Amino acid sequence: MGAEVTSRTFSRAQRTAYRQRLLENLDHFAHYLSTAQFADTASIGLELELNLTNRDFSPALRNKAVLERIADPAFQTEIGAFNIEMNHPAMAVGQFGLKELEDSLRMQLNRADERAAQEAADIMMVGILPTLTPRFMDGWDWLSSGQRYAALNTSVLQARGEDVFLDLAGPEPLSFYAQNIAPEAACTSVQLHLEVSPDQFAPAWNAAQMIAAPQVALAANSPIFMEHLLWHETRIELFKQAIDTRPPEMRTQGVRPRVWFGERWITSIFDLFEENVRYFPALLPELSENGADATALGAPLLSELRLHNGTVYRWNRPIYDPGSGTPNLRLENRVLPAGPSVLDVVANAAFYYGLVEYLRTADRPLWSRVAFKTASDNFLNCARHGLEASVYWPGIGEIPVAELILRHLVPQAAEGLRELKVDSSLIDRYLSVVAERARTEQNGAAWQIATLRRLEGTGLQRPAALRELSRLYWENMHTNAAVHSWPLG
Repeated sequence: MGAEVTSRTFSRAQRTAYRQRLLENLDHFAHYLSTAQFADTASIGLELELNLTNRDFSPALRNKAVLERIADPAFQTEIGAFNIEMNHPAMAVGQFGLKELEDSLRMQLNRADERAAQEAADIMMVGILPTLTPRFMDGWDWLSSGQRYAALNTSVLQARGEDVFLDLAGPEPLSFYAQNIAPEAACTSVQLHLEVSPDQFAPAWNAAQMIAAPQVALAANSPIFMEHLLWHETRIELFKQAIDTRPPEMRTQGVRPRVWFGERWITSIFDLFEENVRYFPALLPELSENGADATALGAPLLSELRLHNGTVYRWNRPIYDPGSGTPNLRLENRVLPAGPSVLDVVANAAFYYGLVEYLRTADRPLWSRVAFKTASDNFLNCARHGLEASVYWPGIGEIPVAELILRHLVPQAAEGLRELKVDSSLIDRYLSVVAERARTEQNGAAWQIATLRRLEGTGLQRPAALRELSRLYWENMHTNAAVHSWPLG
């Protein structure tokens, strides 16, 4: 879905031809879903977006040089020149899979950090780098090389017909116009992948949508943007606004944003791809060299449908992958910010995989007892307030989200992990991290907010306090201690 394109701009003829090919792809996909065999190994995967910083913790706009040092195809560019992304290969979650994931992440990140140091850069796992200032959006130094990123920037601005207006609420509200989509580069996340069979995709997606609110509350780690305290997980609203193709009039009319929670529970993965084609114009309308019915070892490539799907930014995104053998369907969970530590990242993954397994196999689906809008409202409330939020939960009513996690969701996630045959010692290891974070209500966002206030209380001005906050964050991150145990600065 991050495939390169060959052009930064597209003609009307290209857009017309692409639309026709996209509709043909959708028809092929509908037929193929009803007849094909898909992989059913329930494997998991992970993508981790990272920030590069200078020694003063300002953004280091050198991802090309750092990636050349790392020299590992698992590490790739992201849209920002101070971002890189690590792709972890698929693996089994059962038995000791989660510990293998933790060990592998630590080993790869330690190696990447050593190579980045050769370019005088450090790696930070955080939802939004606290030291970003408006200067990083000046000119084009912020943008990674490659046609795809430039084409995406051009297409978003052309669709809007004007600069990008950001209007962010919070304790210290922030509003300004951006001349490009550079603010999108500020948002770095963890993306969890789960291979799902066609018949199980709908319950898995519905379950993931249901738990997105407690997920984001638990893991919130993006409270600061452009030196302002905003939402606990500002990344959620910032990403939506930074890449919004709608001018104000279209927003007023209720046109759907490309960064989208959705609007209904689904019955099939096809529902999501059909909505993508029906609701969203193409941003990167580049035709593949192959026709709509091109195949790889019997599976249709559906190149246009897959490219288009990569430019509709659902928080739980469907993925069709023709693969090199048996095709597979995956659910990509995009809710979580990066960091704070590797242990926290894997604990968040354990909570997600266990809870999705528990809910999707329940006799009475949880989502059948609640309106979809309630799940959406829960999600936004938890992004605003993190572990200080309250949510509405079926069978319980209004409840503080920290209490919901501790009393109800952690035991359910444990049961789901047992069904996935995860070793009992690992269930205890990772879910105890989740439980303690909920009990103390100290996630990455809470730690950053409290630390910033303490530092400013010593007389430091905001820029100096944010540099010191970032230094303390970086030191704690390298201990691999869970964030609930981090001392305040």
